Amino acid sequence: MTIGLVLSGGGVRGVAHIGAIKALEEHGIFPTHISGTSAGAIVGALYAAGVEWSVILDFFKNIPLFQANKYALGKPGFIDTEKFYIDFKKLIPEDDFSVLKKHLFVTATNVEKGTLRIFHSGPLIHPVLASASFPGVFTPVQIGKSYYVDGGVLNNFPIEPLKPLCDSIIGVYVNPLETLKISDLKHSYNVMERAYKIKSASESVQKFPEFDLLIEPRGLAKYATFNMYGIDAIFELGYKATKEALENNNPFA
Repeated sequence: MTIGLVLSGGGVRGVAHIGAIKALEEHGIFPTHISGTSAGAIVGALYAAGVEWSVILDFFKNIPLFQANKYALGKPGFIDTEKFYIDFKKLIPEDDFSVLKKHLFVTATNVEKGTLRIFHSGPLIHPVLASASFPGVFTPVQIGKSYYVDGGVLNNFPIEPLKPLCDSIIGVYVNPLETLKISDLKHSYNVMERAYKIKSASESVQKFPEFDLLIEPRGLAKYATFNMYGIDAIFELGYKATKEALENNNPFA
């Protein structure tokens, strides 16, 4: 039986994906195909490479997202995405989709053409970095002759690559949209992030009925996209939500 796992974007909220994977494995559910964007692409790539959930969690805790030595110089963005290559290379020594233990699809947005690209073969790490390159914060990533940014710009919940390949598909959506007050938008980047989430959510919610099992952890909205201080709590929200979803509706039982 082929089981697909779709992991949405969501910045640090993507740590909830790791909790979901732990709960799925405890219930004997091991996806064969993964499709992810942004944070979901990071978790999905590491999981597809055979990295255990506990190691993926440590990776998120220890990766230096905003260290000064990763600031961009002469590039459009604050953080130089390319400088994270070595961090991934430590966990994925062979930089190629072909060495993965699970089928993986990663989405990224061609920032020049304004088109979506789905990566499934060839070099792995640069597509993953591109998929997670939040526009305006992280620099675009060059792949071939083109430059790519966050896949969530055009598709934040990429079920499409898995639909013709999988018997059942699980979705983990960690980019919730909740009602805010204008006083909650204190800075310009808060407004930018809010607008980005509104567009993403409106497109993603339409896909919810297509999943055999949908996991949407509650309580994630209070965690900002780049807030690194709630990682353990976010992980637990993903874990508990998945356990509850499986207890209420386990299509694999």
